[in-house]
Amino acid sequence: MKIKCAFCKSSGIDPFQLMSKESFCQVCGGKGEVQIEEPCIECVFCNGTGVHPGTRLTCTVCGGKGMFTVKEKSSKTCSKCNGAGSAVYNSSLTCSACRGKGIIYR
Repeated sequence: MKIKCAFCKSSGIDPFQLMSKESFCQVCGGKGEVQIEEPCIECVFCNGTGVHPGTRLTCTVCGGKGMFTVKEKSSKTCSKCNGAGSAVYNSSLTCSACRGKGIIYR
């Protein structure tokens, strides 16, 4: 399924203008939308923004798409981070148990 690019908010332009004001978005390649397989859920680590917390980089969990594919239907909330996806002591690091997804497959 195609979804709007979360990193550039579907503008197709690099939101942080790192190379230039006219640089294409590195996630969608300037198209404003990205392809993702279903079933998918919103990324809890970046709150669906596609931006790694506290940086100007793409989210390491969803790759900047703002959503990620859930490959297994049977999952539960991560008990280590309580579904937040981030390490308890540092919000810019992913949880070591769920790798930032907030869920663990059974």
